[in-house]
Amino acid sequence: MNPVVEEARVRETEVVEKARRRGFTAEYKLRVLAEAERCTKPGEVGALLRREGLYSSLLSAWRRQRDAGELSAGSLKKRGPPAKVPDASARRVAELEKQLAQTQVRLKRAEALLDLQKKVSEILGVELPKPDEEP
Repeated sequence: MNPVVEEARVRETEVVEKARRRGFTAEYKLRVLAEAERCTKPGEVGALLRREGLYSSLLSAWRRQRDAGELSAGSLKKRGPPAKVPDASARRVAELEKQLAQTQVRLKRAEALLDLQKKVSEILGVELPKPDEEP
């Protein structure tokens, strides 16, 4: 096979890495905002955005966050619903449910062994004592 064709085929099937969302720290946002505020000549803000690889909409959003006081140290909110704090009673219930499931498995195994014991005693002709009788 032609090496050029094979190389092209390999390049076609190459898997690219999945894109990731960029995250910016509050310090970085404040630094870029301060630098944008210092820009006075036309085109300086655009050059700043190109150099940093940012969109102008990010500057607008970051200004809103700064004005609302959301860019102070440690005040960045995490995305998504708030994490649920595990309750002590919920933890105890989960623990008891796990124990119950284990006990049910052991019970089924014991019942299966008793059934097997009954069948073996029937085959061998050995009479087992009744549950209400003492051996």
